[in-house]
Amino acid sequence: MTQTIEEKNKAFVLEAFETLFNKRDYAAAERFWSPNYIQHSAHIPPGREGLFALVKGTPDSLHYENGLIVANGDYVVLHGRFSGMGLPANWIVVDIVRLGNGQLAEHWDVIEDEATKEASVSGLPMFGTTFPSG
Repeated sequence: MTQTIEEKNKAFVLEAFETLFNKRDYAAAERFWSPNYIQHSAHIPPGREGLFALVKGTPDSLHYENGLIVANGDYVVLHGRFSGMGLPANWIVVDIVRLGNGQLAEHWDVIEDEATKEASVSGLPMFGTTFPSG
């Protein structure tokens, strides 16, 4: 059975995130991120170099976990958790990426600190089925 472009794009973006954030293989990550990468995030310096430098500046314990991924043509939307960053709370992030010429070409995000059970007015976790420990 042939994969749709959306299925291929989702697999590509998940592999890119795994390569950069979890494996921290910067040389391999260059094949995923365009040299002309456009970064719209308020937390990340411009370009591919800004993103890679940000990741290099985080603790080795940094980990990305994906919970949901949706694609529409060249756009892929991910809902995930960044943990092990050395911050008081994990980040729950919606990342929106646009693919172009076979690479991640553009990025937007929405970032929120992960709420504890005590802080959650809804009583439901923001990611997965359990609250963060601690």
